[in-house]
Amino acid sequence: MSKLKLILPIFFFLMSWNAFSQREDVGNYEYDKEYLFGLNKNTNGGLIGGIVFKSGTRLDDTNFAFWGIELSNVKNPKEVRYNTVLGNSYIFGKSNYLYAIRPHYGREVILFKKAPNQGVQVSALAAAGPTIGLIAPYYIEYAVNRVETVTEQYDPEVHQSRFNILGTGQLFEGLGQSDVAFGATLKAALMFEFGVFRSSATGLEVGYMVEGYTKEIPLIPTTENNQLFQSAYFTFFYGFRK
Repeated sequence: MSKLKLILPIFFFLMSWNAFSQREDVGNYEYDKEYLFGLNKNTNGGLIGGIVFKSGTRLDDTNFAFWGIELSNVKNPKEVRYNTVLGNSYIFGKSNYLYAIRPHYGREVILFKKAPNQGVQVSALAAAGPTIGLIAPYYIEYAVNRVETVTEQYDPEVHQSRFNILGTGQLFEGLGQSDVAFGATLKAALMFEFGVFRSSATGLEVGYMVEGYTKEIPLIPTTENNQLFQSAYFTFFYGFRK
C-alpha cells in the first residue's frame, strides 16, 4: 500500500499537467495513430515494475492494432529484503536478476467510447509476443573476515551467513556476464483512458500476464524456481495522438 501511495501522485500529476498544459478545442475526438509511454507496477516487480512503449493504429471505428515493447525486472515471489549493520539493504539468497524484454503485438477493441471532453473510454485488449530474458548475476559485498571484503555473485555454498553481507554491488553490475533465456508472453487487459484532448492521452491499463521461458530461471538457488511466471499488473500511460 505504501508503494501505491508513491505511484498514485505521479499519475494524478500527469493527469493535471495534461489538462492544464493544452487549451485546444476539440470538435472531433477521432484519431488514427497513438503513441503511449508507461510506467508499470506488477506482482512480480518492485516499486516500478518496468517501462512500456506502445504504438497503435486505427483499423475501424472500434478496433485498433498495436505493437509495443516492455522492459521489466522479474522477481521471485519469495524474495525478502534485509538491512545490513551498515544500513544498506540486500536480498538474502538471491543469485540472479531477471530482466525481461517483451516485444509484442495485439488488438484493442473499444467497448465504451467517450464524449470529446468528458467521461472515460474503456477498451479491451490482448497481446502476445516473444520474450528475451537476461539472467544477470546478483552481486553482494561480503565480509570474509574483519578486514577483508569481496564483491561477487551470491553463492549459497560460500555466503552462508547473512550477517556477513554488507550490501549489494553497483546497479547493473555484471550485466555483461548475463545468460540469455528465450520465451513468450501473453496478456489480456482493460484500458481506461481519461484524456480530454484529441492530441493527448492519459490512461490506466489493468490486466493479467503469463510469461514462460524454455528453461528454469535460477533467481534464488535455495528455493523453488520457475520457468513460468504469472502476474497481475497495472500501467499508467501518457502519450499523444494524431
